[in-house]
Amino acid sequence: MEFSVKKFDLLEELSLTQGVVERKTTIPILSNLLCEAKGNRLTITATDLELSIRTGCEAKVKKEGSGTIPAKKLLELVRLLPEEEIRFKLLENHWVEIVCDRKKYKMVGMSKDNFPALPAFPHPLVTIPAKVLSSLIARTQFAISMEESRYTLNGGLLILKPDLLAMVATDGHRLALVETDHKLAGLNSEARVLVPKKAMVEVQRLAANAGEDAQIEFARDDNHLFFQVGPRLLISRMLTGQFPNYEAVLPRENKKTVVLERNELNDAVRRVSQLADQRSHVVKFAVATDGVEISASSPEYGEAKETIDKEYKGDPLSIGFNAQYLLDFLSAAAEGPISIELKDEQSAGQMRPLADDQYRYRYVIMPMRI
Repeated sequence: MEFSVKKFDLLEELSLTQGVVERKTTIPILSNLLCEAKGNRLTITATDLELSIRTGCEAKVKKEGSGTIPAKKLLELVRLLPEEEIRFKLLENHWVEIVCDRKKYKMVGMSKDNFPALPAFPHPLVTIPAKVLSSLIARTQFAISMEESRYTLNGGLLILKPDLLAMVATDGHRLALVETDHKLAGLNSEARVLVPKKAMVEVQRLAANAGEDAQIEFARDDNHLFFQVGPRLLISRMLTGQFPNYEAVLPRENKKTVVLERNELNDAVRRVSQLADQRSHVVKFAVATDGVEISASSPEYGEAKETIDKEYKGDPLSIGFNAQYLLDFLSAAAEGPISIELKDEQSAGQMRPLADDQYRYRYVIMPMRI
């Protein structure tokens, strides 16, 4: 294997692999990248066995072949090299020589035969605009459970219908659901897949890199999900198991509604939560005819109280929410009015951004004791 590449091209692709490469692995080969030089192209593959990425760039290939190079060290070195052409050559014992200008390095590689094989990309199920899928992920991924024991909640449920795309995530304390109307050519029935959180993060990264009008070809086999964005392919193991029946927890009786501006609400919650109890993070919403009072208190810090003037016609109501859960939603919601819909002190509240024309976005949050 012998080839040369431009630093800029190589650096961009190496950066995309870093979220996949396993840092603390008991399998050394997973800390390496598989580099394959063929035709006029360099293909780079990284995997942690759960998530894999295959990407690449143009290269002048002198001798076709493949080898593995330590991922983290290669990225750090390439970053520090001048903006020149970088030449790679596979030596004996899997060592790789790297030459740039008058600078020469040798890295210890490993046998390419130990690198795991990736599953083949099956026929695409649908093509989704990268921007749309990225938006669905941004509005839901923060609600994914971090508890590894709750395996089916460690990802988002992607719902594909012939004329609709939706994504839902929950950790048992809150639920984020977003839907958008979009014609999915070639899809005749509903498909539901559980996408692991790490895969969602990497899909967003690929979408951001691919540009405004990029499309994602989505496919699946019995165990894997495939996201092809231009020449880049992300493969994720599918989460198995039954996602909870989220439709059952969507509130239907929340008739007490107050509408507040997102920025005003976000700033008030952020300030008040500074004095909230550090364990529970609870802030209290007291809704009355003259407006909404947001307050918090803790023995160690003191108390905070802010009032937002707003007309409200229903019965007065006081309810507690986790401040961080509110802020997560408000940072993902579109600017403009936010509808806060309540039933009583013990029932889940629902929030919806009203200015978002393209996405129907609902956030359900369980109350806390105040």
